[in-house]
Amino acid sequence: MPTVQPVISCIQKLVLYETRARYFLVGSNHAETKFRVLKIDRTEPEDLVVIDDRHVYNQQEVQELLSRLDMGNRTKMGQKGLSGLSRAVSAFGIVGFVRFLEGYYIVLITKRRKVADIGGHSIYKIEDTNIISIPNDSVRIAHPDEARYVRIFQSVDLSSNFYFSYSYDLTHSLQFNLTLLKMPSEGLKSEIFGHGWQESFDIFEDEGVSTQPGSAPGYYGILNEPYLKYAWNGYILEKVKATVHHNWLLYIIHGFCGQSKMLIYGRPVYVTLIARRSCKFAGTRFLKRGANCEGDVANEVETEQIIHDASVMSFSAGSYSSYVQVRGSVPLYWSQDISTMMPKPPITLDQADPFAHVAALHFDQMFQRFGTPIIILNLVKKREKRKHERILSEALFSAITYLNQFLPPEFFIHYIAWDMAKYTKSKLCNVLDRLSVIAEDVVKRTGFFVNRPDFYCNSLRPCERWDELGGCIHNTCRLQTGVLRTNCVDCLDRTNTAQFMVGKCALAYQLYAIGVIDKPRLQFDTDAVRLFEELYEDHGDTLSLQYGGSQLVHRVKTYRKIAPWTQHSKDIMQTLSRYYSNAFSDADRQDAINLFLGVFQPTEGKSHLWELPTDYYLHHKNTMALLSPKRSYTHWWTPEVLINLPLPFDEVPCTENLKKMTIVKKMDKSDEEIDVYTEFFRPYELSCFDDTFCLTMTNSAKDFMPKHVGIDPSPFTIRKPEETGKSMLSNKSNKEEAVLQRKTVASAPPPPSEEVASSSSEDDSGTDKEEEGPVSQRSTPVKITEFGDTTRIPEDSTQSPRETHIMNLSGLPSEDDFMIYKRFVYLGQNQHKVDTYSQQNNAKQLDNMMTILGPVSLFLQDSIYEVHLADLDRKSAEIFDSHIQNGKGIIQPMCKDDMIVYREYIKNRYM
Repeated sequence: MPTVQPVISCIQKLVLYETRARYFLVGSNHAETKFRVLKIDRTEPEDLVVIDDRHVYNQQEVQELLSRLDMGNRTKMGQKGLSGLSRAVSAFGIVGFVRFLEGYYIVLITKRRKVADIGGHSIYKIEDTNIISIPNDSVRIAHPDEARYVRIFQSVDLSSNFYFSYSYDLTHSLQFNLTLLKMPSEGLKSEIFGHGWQESFDIFEDEGVSTQPGSAPGYYGILNEPYLKYAWNGYILEKVKATVHHNWLLYIIHGFCGQSKMLIYGRPVYVTLIARRSCKFAGTRFLKRGANCEGDVANEVETEQIIHDASVMSFSAGSYSSYVQVRGSVPLYWSQDISTMMPKPPITLDQADPFAHVAALHFDQMFQRFGTPIIILNLVKKREKRKHERILSEALFSAITYLNQFLPPEFFIHYIAWDMAKYTKSKLCNVLDRLSVIAEDVVKRTGFFVNRPDFYCNSLRPCERWDELGGCIHNTCRLQTGVLRTNCVDCLDRTNTAQFMVGKCALAYQLYAIGVIDKPRLQFDTDAVRLFEELYEDHGDTLSLQYGGSQLVHRVKTYRKIAPWTQHSKDIMQTLSRYYSNAFSDADRQDAINLFLGVFQPTEGKSHLWELPTDYYLHHKNTMALLSPKRSYTHWWTPEVLINLPLPFDEVPCTENLKKMTIVKKMDKSDEEIDVYTEFFRPYELSCFDDTFCLTMTNSAKDFMPKHVGIDPSPFTIRKPEETGKSMLSNKSNKEEAVLQRKTVASAPPPPSEEVASSSSEDDSGTDKEEEGPVSQRSTPVKITEFGDTTRIPEDSTQSPRETHIMNLSGLPSEDDFMIYKRFVYLGQNQHKVDTYSQQNNAKQLDNMMTILGPVSLFLQDSIYEVHLADLDRKSAEIFDSHIQNGKGIIQPMCKDDMIVYREYIKNRYM
């Protein structure tokens, strides 16, 4: 039986060499042991000619090739100093090839930064790019508008929230990627190893790979097609996709990627948040609303939270869990007219759609990718003085009611309408309490993904809520079936808070599933939830900047009523920033997105992009050409998708899905194309701890845990606001603001539980500025104290924090404490310098710990010393041997003293 492994791209470093006639793009793996060469013709003024010679070079061969190219392209043979081959730029990947009105350009990634690690697969953020014209000056046909198109194209800042990976498919979820590796080998053999194998192996004819279907089983690299809905460079790679080796193709996503480390008594658990923004019907806030004729909605983002135990890296042996939820505009034909320059332009339904055709296309896509149940959480207002948002609520409810009447009852679309703005303004209702109830119901219906069966500890610590979980349960894993789709009008502030509450509920179940906590419940004001909340706020700010032009206006703290009183002024500034961006810069950003994604393709003799009065017909293809016949008004779904529900059709091992996979080559386990260990640890590379990603990432113990001594290091312990490692205020460096807060308000004691914590917020500021006044200032801000000050300072106290701390000292330390402190100081000094004189004088003090003999390393700056442990007495050795025997199942008989101690324990404990 063959073992299937994901393929690691062997092109991670690029060097572009140029001559007058060609560009030579030399790509290599990270260790620079394998090389490939791409030849790009520079003599074609308009066409793109790319040649991949399909040969794998070693380092000596590629140097000889470059030397021959250099000699062959010199202007005068034998004349030194004039090189025929010059090095143009170094890069880390190809974004794509693009053309406007002149010749083609190549876009290269020149800087990258690691932002996350999932199972040894690194995820990078693009830091800088370079766009290089391919035709040389002698054949280039100049056009007066070319420079303007280049500027518009470069307005899409590729250094802002674009991500890629050489070995992990970011366009798919973790559940899809791991399910792909566990597909039945029989299905793979019959569909790929047999009939369609030869076509996918043409590029490896000269590598000595056996192409016989009956060859001996081994390891196979498998490559799946990306989900182009989330691949933002799919259009600019389309030109070379069929002509070059797959290692040259590097797909990027747009959205957000963040990772933090949660330390649970030293056990590292990574929390990763990945947001994939759809490139279909993409755009800015007021210019892209609703859906297009193909069922793609505006501001559609798929958010996935991944939890994994970082102490075990392998996908097969480690513990991995993920949960996916979606946000997106209301799937109807609607828009807002911004020509009136109003803060809230009126909402209008552009087309009558009595049979909910566009909504049917959208939900059919969701059935195919996520399965059932599909749960709609609609946060749009239902009651208003002037009918505004309610237009969308009524139309969406009608569309879902119409579609549900034809579906089987077990596959109904679940609709939850909740006016979040109304609850926020009410003094009798609590927003987060209500969201907690909704989140619990949603997670139980959809379940979540875990790559392992239930742990034994789950049976030792049973929970009724665990048995009520939905999803699909297999012998080897749990699958999430269905998804929560959240929307408000903009899908920004209210949506992000609702998604955070659902994600918090799912996080508790995920941690319980991997055996970290004993109950699937997390409470506010713990290090774990604060870490998760910070990730979600960064996630919300990033998505809000991309779509709305500003950061979040209302955050989780706003709905908890613990936001400081200065937050109101910041909210006003964000609102003004969002209004300015929507009014003055959104049109230019929309033009850049349309050009980058290929929605608009410049053509000689036709109108230019900046001359178009609207881009409506570009995104709605039915306005320019007749599309295929519409689907049935009653059977609006795809039959193959409905048959496999509740499982998502994309993850079913059927013929259609197997055709999307490509068997790369047969190899052994240590081949670098599937060796994740070598790819992650890179034993051939000299590295230092300061540059190690796992030490520089956000850490619950370093960044959130209090710095005081004697506290519980568990990230699930409720902390007081003044005890946290990070201040509750966003502006931590503003000392004047903190001093002013101390003088004006008192800090309130923290709530003992999640329910009480969120119940302190009863009258939030409304999200509707027309009907609600400013933010209520009755909420109690949080007092800021200095690190190390554990005493509570009264408001009317005239003493400084330092004076108060000194007056409360109980006395000098004891002799034992003094001795421990001296030992600690001595060891700290010997970390960099061995003091032999001090070692002799303090030999008796160090006798109980260790004897430092001297430095081992020949490098003076190293801190490596040879030590000799103290002798072990006989009784300690017997105790240790007994412990080892008990671990092997050999129980030693208890002596008389042990029986007495055990009887005393039973008597005191139970009698």
